[in-house]
Amino acid sequence: MRPLNLAPSVTAYRVAWALLALTALVLIGIGIGLRDPWPADEPRFALNALEMLRTGQFWFPHRAGELYPDKPPVFMWASALSIWLTGSVRLGFLIPTALSAFGTLLLVVDLSRRVWGRRVAIFSGVALLSALQFMLQAKTAQIDMMLTLFTTLGSYGILRHALLGPSKGWWLAGWAAMGVGILTKGVGILPLALLPALFWFAFRRKVSPVGGRDLLKGAGVLLAVVAAWGVPMILIATFGDDPSLAAYRDNILFKQTGERYTDSWVHVKPWYYYLTSVLPWAWMPLVLALPWAVPAWARRLRRGDARVLMPLSALVLIVMFFSLSPGKRGVYMLPTLPLLVWSLAPLLPGLWRRARLQWLGAGLLALMGAVLLVAGVLGALGLPSLEALAERHGVHPWGWWVVLGLAAAALLAWRGPRRGLEAFGLWLLVFWVSWSTWAYALQDHARSPRDMMTHVESITGQGAWLALPDADEEFVLQARQPSVQFGHETPTAAQFSRAFAWLQAEPDRWLFARRRQADDYPCIDRTRMQDLGVQNGDHWWLIPAAATRMCTGDASAAPVLVAPTTLPDPSGTAPTR
Repeated sequence: MRPLNLAPSVTAYRVAWALLALTALVLIGIGIGLRDPWPADEPRFALNALEMLRTGQFWFPHRAGELYPDKPPVFMWASALSIWLTGSVRLGFLIPTALSAFGTLLLVVDLSRRVWGRRVAIFSGVALLSALQFMLQAKTAQIDMMLTLFTTLGSYGILRHALLGPSKGWWLAGWAAMGVGILTKGVGILPLALLPALFWFAFRRKVSPVGGRDLLKGAGVLLAVVAAWGVPMILIATFGDDPSLAAYRDNILFKQTGERYTDSWVHVKPWYYYLTSVLPWAWMPLVLALPWAVPAWARRLRRGDARVLMPLSALVLIVMFFSLSPGKRGVYMLPTLPLLVWSLAPLLPGLWRRARLQWLGAGLLALMGAVLLVAGVLGALGLPSLEALAERHGVHPWGWWVVLGLAAAALLAWRGPRRGLEAFGLWLLVFWVSWSTWAYALQDHARSPRDMMTHVESITGQGAWLALPDADEEFVLQARQPSVQFGHETPTAAQFSRAFAWLQAEPDRWLFARRRQADDYPCIDRTRMQDLGVQNGDHWWLIPAAATRMCTGDASAAPVLVAPTTLPDPSGTAPTR
């Protein structure tokens, strides 16, 4: 097979980089403003940002009127800024992750160029953009893409010093990035996984040396960055008169760090979860290259090639680090992708010429296209199992699936199996563009309760107060009226007891509740309940206060006020989201 022709001249590189950057901007940016925040995490962070803007309380993040100690505030600050600049949640909530993804791409390409040359740099950028988890998270407003930006910058600083240095400025910049990463999510220290290999290669005089003073300076910079938020937070919480702030301090410093890692209470999975259930798809299609990459890595290990082995060793240590914790989520593997690309970088031109790898890419595309095409046709014909699945999720994607399947077939026919990876890459362009437009339109009504909460307001009347016991953040975010909740950490039964007491205090209040939970209370007058239908996987009722007068309530704890979450329209005429 003829290799991809990317001449190593400056002009050719600039043209190739401009095309790559333009493609990345289009793929990452398309779809912004076309959907609402979707669960599980997006509505929560949008609420954090909105409450910062509404209350002016930026130091301590809140969610629906309560302190939110699960994560530090950097991502919430970025979300609040982008929502404030755009004047809209819909426009603003995806911008921080989009910018973080593009920044990560810049870092990966730049280091690859400096270490391996211009041609390899373009291959590295294409490889990162092709990774399924990278693009998925670039289009998802979760915290992990911003974390990946700072862990990649931390790794970039260390590698720039070690492989291209000495460069004490980049060494310290890497440590500063880790500090910001900690303030984004506690595991911002992941680039420290580079240090064992760094020490080994420095001992063998193959990289720039690092002394004890360098480590102390780096750690000092990291601690100074963390302290810029952490010290004032601790002082305010310790010496203030609000006990909830002290609870916030202890939670974020201890429960959400050491306890969550060693004795996680959520997302508990076996040790091999990442190896069997995450990395095979998250690293796709790069994972297809492993049968050829592993022997090449072994040869470079024997030669002691620090340029490959430093990022590769860090990748292995990070996978091991997260595998040892009982709590696991697939998104935790996202920071490994830049390290994987750097480890593969010098091999990519040769891998591209591998006929068997091209055929493997063609086979994967054929399999995915066939599955989508057959499933789309059977769904359109009304296959009961697929129809039941669609009804449960409120989405009928048959036409989209058929188009994706036909696109796969057309690309394979055009490029042929000897250019299977090229066909797969072009298909990914079709997939991500259609995902960000067609699939957004298909899913938004099912994953965002925007329409349901508008309907609720039309029933209750504008300004009527609404009780939201045990409601997920997406319902709080989309509420069109002043609302109350009864403590996210409070047991559900206690929340409903408090809700009944609150409802019975005023006759024009309403209760918004899941049907399965309302059915646990026969004291509710069923003849007064209004069926709202299914939303986000649950059946919902709207219940007037009068229907709960026979229910026993507990008024000992006050409800938490949740102000309307709309923002003023920049034109000053209407609220926007």
